[in-house]
Amino acid sequence: MSDQHNRAEDSNDAFYQCGDTKAGFVALIGAPNAGKSTLMNAMVGQKISIVTPKVQTTRSRIRGIAMHGKVQLVFVDTPGIFTPKRRLDRAMVRAAWQGAEDGDILLLLHDCARRNIDDDTHNILTKLRASGRRASLILNKIDLAPQERLLERAEEMSKIQEFERIFMVSAETGNGISDLKQWLADKMPTSPFLFDPDELSDMPLRLLAAETMREKLFLNLHQELPYQLTVETESWEDRDDGSVEVHLSVYVARDGHRGIILGKGGQTMRRIGTAARKELESALDRRVHLFSHVKYRKDWMNDSARYNPWDLDYNA
Repeated sequence: MSDQHNRAEDSNDAFYQCGDTKAGFVALIGAPNAGKSTLMNAMVGQKISIVTPKVQTTRSRIRGIAMHGKVQLVFVDTPGIFTPKRRLDRAMVRAAWQGAEDGDILLLLHDCARRNIDDDTHNILTKLRASGRRASLILNKIDLAPQERLLERAEEMSKIQEFERIFMVSAETGNGISDLKQWLADKMPTSPFLFDPDELSDMPLRLLAAETMREKLFLNLHQELPYQLTVETESWEDRDDGSVEVHLSVYVARDGHRGIILGKGGQTMRRIGTAARKELESALDRRVHLFSHVKYRKDWMNDSARYNPWDLDYNA
């Protein structure tokens, strides 16, 4: 398994030594916008991974930690799997398949509100069948699909790849989530807890700040612009009064995009920054002083240093 297991086993902390505890990793894969991040957030009970209506929002493997009695479920949210065209695309798809390999249980999410099985999902099914990897199917967004489609879609997909189990859920409304969570808990191997049970994620706070800002940019910007930007935390300083001062840099691939993001008199960026600050304050339960700067960095997607915060392979 991954180095997370080794780290847990080497620890002497009391919460790792719980006798009859169980723990393991649940990898989530699927085409872009299948609802992986929404499902993980629902399982954890709090927002961990950013969610937007735009495809390819998740860029790295995000881990969310959920407790179910004496069972610890570590969910691995991966980037959507699609046909890559750029270096960043290739790195994201590689990260998704690597996340799939790390899971004790693999869940394939599919948006059953779609009229047909999309090409990306077809490709995933074909690759899963060729690999011999066991997986379970999660038909998501059942609240948006006609009832008769659900069984038809399950049968159609099962003809391509045989699944261990098939669940029908709505990650958005919570329908079917409890049954899925109980099944996952029953399947977990006997193990000490892998993380502090009070933690909800192992995401570094610096990455949390950058991801929160990136989500607000995605939600407020249109068309292709969000895919041409990245956000990095330049500094994080805890103040004596208990608040935190965070400086973020928003990098754009074209100089003309700076003006679009800033808006007239900087109004657009101020609005986006305020939304990010409020969400961070809620998540951290402390006051946040957030400062953001929009910078032009030509061809940042081909800059290897930009891939490090997401733990992506630049040479994928």
